[in-house]
Amino acid sequence: MGIRIVRLGSERSPDEGPRIGTVRRPPRGVPRTEFARQNWYDLWYPNLAPSVETMKLGQQAGDAAKWQIFAKRFLAEMRQPDAARTIALLATLSHHANFSLGCYCQDESRCHRSILRTLLKDCQASILS
Repeated sequence: MGIRIVRLGSERSPDEGPRIGTVRRPPRGVPRTEFARQNWYDLWYPNLAPSVETMKLGQQAGDAAKWQIFAKRFLAEMRQPDAARTIALLATLSHHANFSLGCYCQDESRCHRSILRTLLKDCQASILS
């Protein structure tokens, strides 16, 4: 049992379970009825996406210093009560079910999902490769 951290739109792993999109906006040009079939996500959950302002910081982070500014800001957002409770809930559920969280970014090391991975690990989540 556990959580996979994935790139949305990628091929699903066997036994991946439901895919949760932690993105601010749905995929462009894709009918809502096609989201799951095209491996985007089964459930859209923007509550774990960076705010619009923070997302722009991440998209413009061309160097390590700017990425750290983004990461610090996103971490502050995820420490807010609702987000922190969601992270704790997902960490608990990871010991009882398979599911995945994802974003569109190609490089996880420059994506908020790398920070979500760390936050989930800090809450003792079961993280799958």
